[in-house]
Amino acid sequence: MAKARVVGVAMDFSPTSKLALRWAVDNLINKADHLIIINVQPPSADHTRKQLFEDTGSPLVPLEELREINFTKQYGIPRDPEVIDILDTASKTKGAKAMAKVYWGDPREKLCNAVEDLHLHSLVVGSRGLGPIKRVLLGSVSKYVVTNASCPVTVVKGKQSSNSCH
Repeated sequence: MAKARVVGVAMDFSPTSKLALRWAVDNLINKADHLIIINVQPPSADHTRKQLFEDTGSPLVPLEELREINFTKQYGIPRDPEVIDILDTASKTKGAKAMAKVYWGDPREKLCNAVEDLHLHSLVVGSRGLGPIKRVLLGSVSKYVVTNASCPVTVVKGKQSSNSCH
């Protein structure tokens, strides 16, 4: 019997991060795996739980608690029915255990920290597909994580718009 793996998905609730979550469920998750969505709040965020968990990140939050409005208020993340639905599907059809963890700070550093902290076997991130100038100015989270994370990282690209230059 295969050993359960721990798969993380970077989640900022953008369409690309939801695409990454769907990709992970469809392509990586097997029975009894742990699927952890990892949300990184900006350092300036001021939520009730930040003071308690700013250094370590929140405790792992089970899927049942993600549905509660209290959770979203305490941690400052949206209550997103689409994400809950994807996690429910992974739980029911694949037997995966779905959870979430919230960090505060620079997403590049915190996602790499999460790999160690959560003992991830794999991390899936979405790519916003910034152009070369924006990438230089803003930096690419996915590029940084691919370069620095200590586990395999899959970058799921967003859908290209039909009017983009090739």
